[in-house]
Amino acid sequence: MAVSMAAEWSELYNRFYRKQEMYTMCWQNVDLSRHKVACANFGGPIAIIRDDSKIVQLRSESARAKLLIYTASGVLITSFLWDRPGGRLISLGWTADEVLLVLVQDGTVYRYNIHGELTDRKFTFGKEVWEQGVADCIIWGSGLVCLTEANQLFAVTNLEDPQPIKLADPHLEEPPHCMAIIDPQFTVSGNVEVLLAVGTTVLIVDADAVQDHNLLIGPLQKMTVSPNGTFVACFTHDGRLLVVSTDFSKTLVDFNTQSALPPEQLVWCGLDSLLLYWEDILMMVGPYGDSVKYPYDEPLFLIPECDGVRILSNTYMEFLERLSDATVSIFKIGSTTPAAMLYDALDHFDKRSSKADENIRLIISSLPEAVKACIDAAGHEFDISQQRTLMRAAAYGRAFCSQFPRNKFKDMCRTLRVLNAVRRFEIGIPLTIQQLEVLTPPVLIARLISQHRHLLALRISEHLGLGQETVLIHWACSKIAAASDVPDGVLLDMLVEKLKVCPMISYAAVAANAHRKGRRKLAALLLDYEPRSSEQVPLLTSMGEEERALVKAIESGDTDLVYFTIFHIWHQSRKSTLEFFRIIQSRPLARDLFIVYARVSEPELLKKFYVSIGAPQCCAEVFLRESWSCAQSIVVRQGSALQGPRVKLIEQAADLYAQTKDYSFEAKAAEEHAKLLKVQQDLEAATGQPIFVDSSVSDTIRTCITLGNHRAAQRIRTDFKVSDKRFYWLKIFALAMTKNWDALEKFSKEKKPPVGYKPFVEACIEEDEKDEALKYIVKLSDPQERAESYERLGMSAEAATAAAQTKESEILGRLKSTFGQNSPAGALFDSLRDRLSLPGVS
Repeated sequence: MAVSMAAEWSELYNRFYRKQEMYTMCWQNVDLSRHKVACANFGGPIAIIRDDSKIVQLRSESARAKLLIYTASGVLITSFLWDRPGGRLISLGWTADEVLLVLVQDGTVYRYNIHGELTDRKFTFGKEVWEQGVADCIIWGSGLVCLTEANQLFAVTNLEDPQPIKLADPHLEEPPHCMAIIDPQFTVSGNVEVLLAVGTTVLIVDADAVQDHNLLIGPLQKMTVSPNGTFVACFTHDGRLLVVSTDFSKTLVDFNTQSALPPEQLVWCGLDSLLLYWEDILMMVGPYGDSVKYPYDEPLFLIPECDGVRILSNTYMEFLERLSDATVSIFKIGSTTPAAMLYDALDHFDKRSSKADENIRLIISSLPEAVKACIDAAGHEFDISQQRTLMRAAAYGRAFCSQFPRNKFKDMCRTLRVLNAVRRFEIGIPLTIQQLEVLTPPVLIARLISQHRHLLALRISEHLGLGQETVLIHWACSKIAAASDVPDGVLLDMLVEKLKVCPMISYAAVAANAHRKGRRKLAALLLDYEPRSSEQVPLLTSMGEEERALVKAIESGDTDLVYFTIFHIWHQSRKSTLEFFRIIQSRPLARDLFIVYARVSEPELLKKFYVSIGAPQCCAEVFLRESWSCAQSIVVRQGSALQGPRVKLIEQAADLYAQTKDYSFEAKAAEEHAKLLKVQQDLEAATGQPIFVDSSVSDTIRTCITLGNHRAAQRIRTDFKVSDKRFYWLKIFALAMTKNWDALEKFSKEKKPPVGYKPFVEACIEEDEKDEALKYIVKLSDPQERAESYERLGMSAEAATAAAQTKESEILGRLKSTFGQNSPAGALFDSLRDRLSLPGVS
């Protein structure tokens, strides 16, 4: 077996290559020579369309071209007539996301998914390209570059946001012999660079400049850049194959192909060899100038991959790759490596031969490396029986080395199951293990989903321990689209039965799709299964189910979500203002949150709300808050003439309070507030001093007296029914504060003060006027008040005399404590106590 395998290999210097058949193509009557062909990387689909630039004989087919999309095994996915406007089809190619781009002559780029459905994201290269017309194009995984018939270059490097960029003008009078691109990820500037073969040299063109390397190697007939962007392979006019660095400063390979005609295709096979295809021959050239030829009697199309080249013909899909070191070490003719001996030991073991034990003993020290090599070699095999044999050899060797990590064996088994599942011709994705590592399992699952291989994608997700949510959601959306005639209730049961295997799946995402498909009832039913209110509510609002959305938001307890719903109902729904008020009034949390917001940001709307629910007192509070907000305004505070709006607001609040008997006090208070504000406004206007507004009645009276405006103070006293006692207190302290002692004395003699003379004494003492205070102390009728007043003035003898008149030992004791126990004043108080025969005071 090992000998027959190795006999099929090709050797270039010290490297071995293998070409093996992956599929016999399932398609019928397909001639690649008559078609433009585009194949996606990583075992992706094949798109073909009749090449109108060639003269071909029409068989039983229509005169109108048809675009067909196949799997890599030739299974037809879809086909449709090509009838898009824009002129001749220039080029087609697949993106990294398996979106088919089709560029037509006027610069329009159409996008198709793998099922041939035209997306609404087509774009154009702009007016200049439309006027000049497209002559050639190169499409790569994330963008495309086009050359116009006027020899101008335009690029789109971001397909998510396709903005055409005009590259620097190469100033060409004739079209270039050929062109190639360096992917932006491999350039220093991060921008795409275009290589143009012009005359004997090569121009490198980017968005900013054109660089001429002034080479003499041309004219070049073909160019292609290596997968890592490091080297450029060039086919010259005299039949030489050159491999140079991308800056053309170093030549690595100079190989004479002995062909005067340029190859139809020139592609890289991995990173260390090249494939050249002519009409009947396929030549592979290695890194040291060695070559091997493969004859073919049918047209080919070469599809470069990261680790080899897929070879597509009318009949077969083959894969040419460099063999892994593990495979070579096991199957190379005459190999005596530990891995080869372990593989041979398994054969002897199956034959019940004792040589199996001998082989194991010989390699016992290198057994872990041998086991690892068998596992790695199994990963690079397409033949399932060969995979199984290599894994059995690894398992056999692992039994003799307990230190070998078990997870390597388990991981490879898991990976092989995935690879074998997607390689089946019905699926048609011939991935290698290296391609799977580069592509990653999540991307593979996404590709299976896009092909509607949901069951396989689900099984692989489960097998690899990946999330199943994405697969199930896409399946559910596809099911809804395909089951337009199934009743909502029946379809709901079908969906829930499958989706329940994933507890945290987003039913909202499925419901959103159902809503877009016009299945509103189904969407509403699905949302009942959505556990996350944050996903339920936005979708309900977009469906017009505002009240239900509000209920869900309130049940969640998330105030942000409640606010979101309130704002949506208010701003975006077609409901009237009264209907909006009705909705929030019946729900206390929504109502309270709306009031909190409107109180700060929308007072006018809040007034309408309170009026609509019959709460005039609450509306009055809004008016008062507005008036208080006006009071904080710098503009209003700087001019009394601007107090009018405040007065009006307060008067409106008073009117609203008056509508309810229970708020008669508030109505009266608001009315008097407005009245006071008017008086204060007049006073500020008369005095020219902004010191009255927003002060109390008492402060206003006090300020008037301080300014000497006694008439105004008297008028305010009368208008606001200020009591005599309160007025006396205010006037006494105001006169004392201004130190108008004569006026204070005159005021005390107008009539007997209703507050007595104590306020006069306190006002004088506060102003530190002892002599003035003594005038009024003698008028105090209460000896205790006189004693306390003298005490505050520090007059002990007079305080003692007045205290003696009270005949209260407690007062004497307090005075004694105030003036000091051992002071002369203290002795005086003791003598008074003895004379009056009062109890002792400590």
